[in-house]
Amino acid sequence: MYKKVIIVLSILSILGCKNESKSKIVSEEGTREEKVETSKRKLAKFEPKEGEVLLFVGQELEAVGGLEKYNDGYLDHFDTPAGWTTYTNINPGENSFGRIQEGLDGLWETHDWGDNDYNATLQLNDPDYANMALAIGLQFVNHEEKVADGTHDEYINKLGDFLLSLGKRPVFLRIAYEFDGDPWNHYDQESTIKAYKRMVDMLRAKGVTNTAYVWQSTGFMSPEDGQLEAWYPGDDYVDWLGFSFFNRWEDQRMIEFARKKGKPVFIAEASPTISDVDAKTTGNTIETQLSNPIQAEEAWQKWFIPFFKTIDENPDVVKAVHYINCHWDSHRMWFDNPTFKKIDARLQLSDSISKRWRTITSNPKYIKSSSGLYDKLWHKAQ
Repeated sequence: MYKKVIIVLSILSILGCKNESKSKIVSEEGTREEKVETSKRKLAKFEPKEGEVLLFVGQELEAVGGLEKYNDGYLDHFDTPAGWTTYTNINPGENSFGRIQEGLDGLWETHDWGDNDYNATLQLNDPDYANMALAIGLQFVNHEEKVADGTHDEYINKLGDFLLSLGKRPVFLRIAYEFDGDPWNHYDQESTIKAYKRMVDMLRAKGVTNTAYVWQSTGFMSPEDGQLEAWYPGDDYVDWLGFSFFNRWEDQRMIEFARKKGKPVFIAEASPTISDVDAKTTGNTIETQLSNPIQAEEAWQKWFIPFFKTIDENPDVVKAVHYINCHWDSHRMWFDNPTFKKIDARLQLSDSISKRWRTITSNPKYIKSSSGLYDKLWHKAQ
């Protein structure tokens, strides 16, 4: 028997709130109801109502699965989530683990820049991906000035054409994700803000309406409001705020920052990583192989429970989450990475994790794929 763990809901006091609604809190034995105050703020684009959470999974073809060649991923073992995540770039000419990037790699053809195969079009054309939203992580490290000054406008226009081709499929575009992730991202702050704004302005002018713009921090590199504010492109350019939920999740400030801005939060990257004793100076995490029952249980206690607790305690703002179902330590990009070099986060490798994951995400609060998903999200976008 697993030790019983009950996640206690903290009552959230939100200024200007009058109405009360019920939010379900998850424990290993099921759910219970607590009353939380309901915010009066206007819902953002594609934002579900309070207490509901869009469930995404990612990040590359092997991790997501559901395809003829890639058939041992999340979609092959669990209910189809509301959406999936892919990644691309505007950094033509950059060498990424042996691949010279062309710009917008992985959107139309299969490309591997060190993190296994990506091909968004292959997924978009497969019936298993029907009725799913798409989240795109877009980076342009070393190219923020060229994006900002118009040199790379051709790529923005090409991205706009891609987004327009998706019709009513909702898209969450994470522009310069983990913008404060120095040293691995090392974005220039002023140029990155200008680049973000230019991209949003151009896509809007092109008639793109099926895209919500997500501004994503690492979650731990900017621990003060002032640091986040310095990077912020402005309310008119941001639909959602985001952060990454890895081993230093306790240091995040984005949830409170989002409340001040009146925006929803997308936990835009999440995978079970547990800090080693020297994590704050080295980034090291302990070995976590979900195929190992002892390590899987430790991951449940030290990462999964805090992850779900964060969702349950913040129903007014945490409205989307993305689990990275990745075999991290098999990808060249992560061989020497202190956070991911000893991680295999594939849920299907652990019966105990899979069982609890299914129990929790079967709660109606977790929005999954359905024939009415697009209408539901577009209704909220009006």
